[in-house]
Amino acid sequence: MLRRGYDPALASGSIAAAGTLGQIIPPSIVLVLLGDTLANSYQKAQLEQGIFSPETLSVGDLFAGALIPGLMLVGFYILYQAVRAALDPKSSPAMPVDESISTADLYRSTLRALVPPVALIIAVMGSILGGIATPTEAAALGAVGSILLAGERAGGMKRAVRTAALCLIALLVLTSFMDLRTARSEISGTDQAGIWLAWVLIAGVAVGLAASLFRLWQSGVLAEVSQSTARITSMVFVILIGAALFSLVFRGLGGDDTVHEFLTSMPGGTFGAVLTVMLIMFALGFFLDFIEIIFVVVPIVAPILLMMGVNPVWLGVMMAVNLQTSFLTPPFGFAL
Repeated sequence: MLRRGYDPALASGSIAAAGTLGQIIPPSIVLVLLGDTLANSYQKAQLEQGIFSPETLSVGDLFAGALIPGLMLVGFYILYQAVRAALDPKSSPAMPVDESISTADLYRSTLRALVPPVALIIAVMGSILGGIATPTEAAALGAVGSILLAGERAGGMKRAVRTAALCLIALLVLTSFMDLRTARSEISGTDQAGIWLAWVLIAGVAVGLAASLFRLWQSGVLAEVSQSTARITSMVFVILIGAALFSLVFRGLGGDDTVHEFLTSMPGGTFGAVLTVMLIMFALGFFLDFIEIIFVVVPIVAPILLMMGVNPVWLGVMMAVNLQTSFLTPPFGFAL
């Protein structure tokens, strides 16, 4: 973009802002961690109110609630880019005619680059929202699909990888229309045929998955990704342990009662309490990572807000959008 003459602030800002959309548009690690924390807080709030058959809050509920706000953010970003380009053409100059590509080539490259990952996202989200799979099962589906895509991009054994991808799609379709559970007293002949077909498709996926892993291991990508995942997972668990210890000390010293009195006495009632929490989380985002905020701050304030009648899904989406800004605010904005 800089080589094309784009304004440096516009180019860097667009990339940084668009990069944070992954924290609000499902599937998102922010929503996964926030969903688990809010589920515990929601259960605690209901027990405090004397509701001993509490309702549950799942990650899928947050995924469904965050989808529309995330797409709205995408629309606002696109609108800003269009208005900025119209008002200041020099900030985003058009591509020279002699360097432009044909419409057919544009469609071909776009389909090749976007269709596979978008299809995987739709499969993961659709399986959750459609009730076909739990968030954990959908995460496994996403992991398998990602490995197959990475193996196909890495080259080698492409036929096995593509066959596995087709088997995976067929398996999803089969699961949607047939009951493949084996732990049943009676299984019809049609379901038995479907179960055997599912085993064949699973074998095809396993072969393609093994081929992808072998190719990624040869290229060195698998070892690098595994080490990075181990480091991040270790960091998250250390933070989780520290947050649990902090919460115990904080509650032992009566800190939760102080926070409860502070929020419930805010002017404006529930609105004032929610606004105060959002402002505090926004300020903490300047200096803390979203993981620390989710594990340390949310368990303290969320039960209080939920007991005040705030909808848990709405609260989770608001917190997720707020935490998204922590990737952009200096000095510790990771997107910067």
